[in-house]
Amino acid sequence: MADKKPSIAFIGTGIMGAPIAGHILDAGYDVTVYNRTKSKTDDLVARGAHWAESPAEAAKDADVVFTMVGFPTDVEEIYLAGDGLLQSAKPGAYLIDLTTSSPELARDISEAAETMGKHAFDCPVTGGEAGAIAGTLTLIIGATETDVAPVREVLETFSAKIFCFGGAGKGQAAKLANQVSLAASMVGMADALSFAQQSDLDLDLTREMILGGTGKSGAMEQLAPKSLVGDWKPGFMVKHFLKDIGLALQVAEEKEIALPGADTAFTLYDMLEAIGGGELGTQAVTLLYQEEAEAVAAGLDWSKYTAAHEEDDECGCGHDHGHGDHECTCGHDHHHGDDHECCGGHHHDDGHECACGHHHDEDHAE
Repeated sequence: MADKKPSIAFIGTGIMGAPIAGHILDAGYDVTVYNRTKSKTDDLVARGAHWAESPAEAAKDADVVFTMVGFPTDVEEIYLAGDGLLQSAKPGAYLIDLTTSSPELARDISEAAETMGKHAFDCPVTGGEAGAIAGTLTLIIGATETDVAPVREVLETFSAKIFCFGGAGKGQAAKLANQVSLAASMVGMADALSFAQQSDLDLDLTREMILGGTGKSGAMEQLAPKSLVGDWKPGFMVKHFLKDIGLALQVAEEKEIALPGADTAFTLYDMLEAIGGGELGTQAVTLLYQEEAEAVAAGLDWSKYTAAHEEDDECGCGHDHGHGDHECTCGHDHHHGDDHECCGGHHHDDGHECACGHHHDEDHAE
C-alpha cells in the first residue's frame, strides 16, 4: 500500500467515528461512509466522502475497512452475519475495529478473517470526543508492529500514540484495563467533589489543589469542570461506559479476580442508566450525589430505578450486573427507602435526601 493511498470504508460515524473519518478524509484518502442514521454522514459527504447504502456496499472495494459501533452485538452482526464484512470485503483487505468490545469476539473475527485471506485486528481507542476531534487519540491494538505496518500511515491520521499488544483480542483487553482505571477515577472524582461540597469548600479551588498533587486524574482534569457547570453533554455516553465496565467484570469473573473499584463504578453507572441517564456524558455520575431536583432538571427519574430493580436483585447490591454468576464485591445496599445506606457506604445524620439517597446535615452548596 506504499505506492498509492488505500481506499477506505468507514462504518459508524457517531460522536467518535465522524471526526476520525474526517481526519482520514482530510489526509487525502478516498473514503466511503455508512451509518444507520444517514444524516450523521452528511457533513462527511459534503466534504467529499461517498455514501454507501449498507456496510457490505461500503466495504466491497475498500482496501481498509474501519468500524466504530456501539456494542459487541453490533460488532458481531456487522462482521459475522451472512452479508457481513468478512464475506463482503475483498481478499487482502484490512478490517480494523475501533469499537471497545469483547476480547474473545476480537479473536474469533481475526481467526475467521485469516482463513478467508483477509486481515482483521482490534484497535479500540481512548481519548474521548476531544481526542477524536483533535486527531490525538491513543490506539490500543491487538496485533504486532509488523501486522500494523501496512496501515500505520492511515492510523496516524487520527492518533498521537499507537500501542501494539501483539495478538488478537489483546487490544480489547488492554482497553478494558484502561476503563477499569478510569472507572475508579470517575468514582474518585465524584466522591471528592461531594466531600468538598459538603465541607463548604470552593469547588474550583479544591479541584485546582487536587490537580497539583497525587490525587490528579484525567477525570478530575477533563470532566470535573463540565460537572461543576452542569454540562452533561456526552463526549462518552454513560451507556457505553457501562458496557465497557461490564465487559471488564465479565473477563475478571472468568479469571476469578476481584475488581472492587470497577464493581462500585458499575453499580453507580447502572443506577444512572436506570434512571434515564444512559445518553448523558460520564461526568453525570456526580448527579447521583446531588439534590433530587437537580437530577430531575437533567431529565432523570428515580422512580424508574425502583421499578427496574424491585424484582431484580441478583447479588444483594440491588442490580443485575449482566455478567453471569458474578458475586458482587461492592457491599452496597442500593434499595432506596427510609433506611437506605448510600452508594459509598456513608452514614449521615438526618437531613436532606439527595438523588441517590444520601442523608446530609446541610443542603448542598451551589
